[in-house]
Amino acid sequence: MSEKEPGTKGSFEERLQQVQEMTARIEAGAMPLEDSVKEFERGIRMLGELESELSDMQRRLTLLRDGKEEKMKDENL
Repeated sequence: MSEKEPGTKGSFEERLQQVQEMTARIEAGAMPLEDSVKEFERGIRMLGELESELSDMQRRLTLLRDGKEEKMKDENL
């Protein structure tokens, strides 16, 4: 498969799409149980990475909205 492993970078949207595709494969029930569990574990790791990235983006947007761009520069965002 050409899917990226967790930790590799694609766009946020591409990685979210990968998780959605993984979910569909698991829900289809066509994979052996062991493969489904591995896919589930991989999806959970990817979701954790996406959630962390989303939290960072939300924090950055809040700083911008509140006019604290200087703080962002100081944090090297």
